[in-house]
Amino acid sequence: MTLLRRGWYFEEFEPGMEITTQGRTITEADIVNFAGLSGDYNPAHTDEEFARTTPFGRRIAHGLLVTSVVSGLAMQTGILEGTVIAFREIKDWRFAKPVFIGDTVHAVLRVEATKALPRLGGGAVDIRITVKNQRGETVIRGTWTVLVAARPQSEDAEA
Repeated sequence: MTLLRRGWYFEEFEPGMEITTQGRTITEADIVNFAGLSGDYNPAHTDEEFARTTPFGRRIAHGLLVTSVVSGLAMQTGILEGTVIAFREIKDWRFAKPVFIGDTVHAVLRVEATKALPRLGGGAVDIRITVKNQRGETVIRGTWTVLVAARPQSEDAEA
C-alpha cells in the first residue's frame, strides 16, 4: 500500500504564501488539563476568585497552551504532514491579548523566508504566525522556523 503525502516539501514553500487554519474553542478542560500536564497552576489560570482580582477580571488561558493549540492547528492544515523534520525556533513571540475560556482561535500562517540546508536534507522555512480570536483580534504573533524535508530525488525524476 502506498500512502499519500499531504505535506509540502521545502521546494514548494514560497515567501508570501498564506494559509488560514480552522478554529478551535479553548475550554475549561483545556486549561485544567494543561495545568496538570505542565505543572503550571498559576491562579490566573486555575482560580476564578483570584482571577477576578487581576486586570483581566476572569481566568485566562496559558499562553503556552494557546501556542500548543496553534501548533496542532498548523499541523492539521496538512502542509507539514510527513515532511517536517523539526520545529527549530520561535522568534519575536508576543502575547498581545488574553485568551479566555470560550474564545475560538485560529491562525494565519504566512511564509516569510526560506533557506536551503542541504546538509540537513531540506531547508528552513520561516512562518509568520498571527493568532486571532473570534472577533478578529490578534492575540499572539511571532515567527516559527521549521525544518522541512527536500523533495526526494526519485520524485524529481517523475515530475
